[in-house]
Amino acid sequence: MNNFIFENDTKVYFGKGCVKEYLSSVLSHYGKTVMLAYGGGAIKKNGIYDEIVEALTAAEKTVVEFAGIMANPTYAKVLEGAARVREKGVDFILGVGGGSVMDCCKAVSLAARYEGDIWNDFWERAGIVDLEPLPLGFVVTVTGTGSECNGGAVITNEERKIKTGRDYPACNAKFAMLDPVYTMTVPLRQTVSGGFDILSHIMETYFSEPNEDNVSDNISEALMKSVIHNLREVIKNPKDYTARSNLMWAATMAENRIIKLGKRCDFQCHQMEHQLGAYTDCNHGEGLAVLHPVYYRHIYKDGLPKFIRFAENVWNIPREGMSDEELAKSGVESLAMFIAEIGLPTTLTELGITDEALLGKVADSCNIAPGSYKKMTAEEIRQILKESI
Repeated sequence: MNNFIFENDTKVYFGKGCVKEYLSSVLSHYGKTVMLAYGGGAIKKNGIYDEIVEALTAAEKTVVEFAGIMANPTYAKVLEGAARVREKGVDFILGVGGGSVMDCCKAVSLAARYEGDIWNDFWERAGIVDLEPLPLGFVVTVTGTGSECNGGAVITNEERKIKTGRDYPACNAKFAMLDPVYTMTVPLRQTVSGGFDILSHIMETYFSEPNEDNVSDNISEALMKSVIHNLREVIKNPKDYTARSNLMWAATMAENRIIKLGKRCDFQCHQMEHQLGAYTDCNHGEGLAVLHPVYYRHIYKDGLPKFIRFAENVWNIPREGMSDEELAKSGVESLAMFIAEIGLPTTLTELGITDEALLGKVADSCNIAPGSYKKMTAEEIRQILKESI
């Protein structure tokens, strides 16, 4: 394996009832005023909000609400949150929701303590966090991004039409509480979309160098098989606690940096989807589902050994006289069939995206990921997007 340094200081409380059991006592270690951040208000309808407020009250906290965090959190929303932190003298941020809420909260935690322009200094380009962001914790209600155990935050700058993410360990949450029962309140479509995002994160790490035997790839294969199996189980029975708990932990494992150790990582497909989202505000997991098979058809010959492993070890495809290229391609097509099986869109048309001129803008604005098996160009990205229609 390649050299690496590993760090993750987020404490995880996992399992049924963990919020009721631990949240109040954990919050006692932090300041008086807590900003409760969440999305569109679904937590007020499903009872989660009441449980959280009960814990905050028991901990004798003053609560400042920060609601309305959107699916693709914007830089404007981040600045709104930072202003509220300063205005109300907030000591701690508690984010309740999925990846969008968590990402926004991490950016707010940095913006609230930084005097400059965080977009220019930390998102437009990678910066050095030489200050202590406002401490924060998460209660996860939506499985998918794995944002609970890293410092990553994907933010959209609406004015510049740029959606990008950075991972700063200083922005890691102090704690994350993961109760799989909470995910049962989410519509099945959102659950499936988030589940594919988990699979995407693992594939983006797996399909990169090194190709030599390494622990990270072995773990990734096991995680991919688990996600595929448990997504099928959740679709059959949305109340299946075991399947939901497995998906929830797989999401964390995909993005807590463990499987990235010693890996170069790709994330070109994420770069494409991020810019697609910047221009269309499409659902992240659904956009990835459309793009991944098309992208892999373009690169599988350049990463042949790994794509063969994918076919054999993840999809259990026997060689049966197939050439290396045929076997590798069969793994990509098995992925495409799985996407259709679980009801995710397979074309951009299904997402309402058909404007080739707009897709040209997406391609031209897309970052080129250095970890891809094949060096991408704006022209080839444009072709991938066109083939995805």
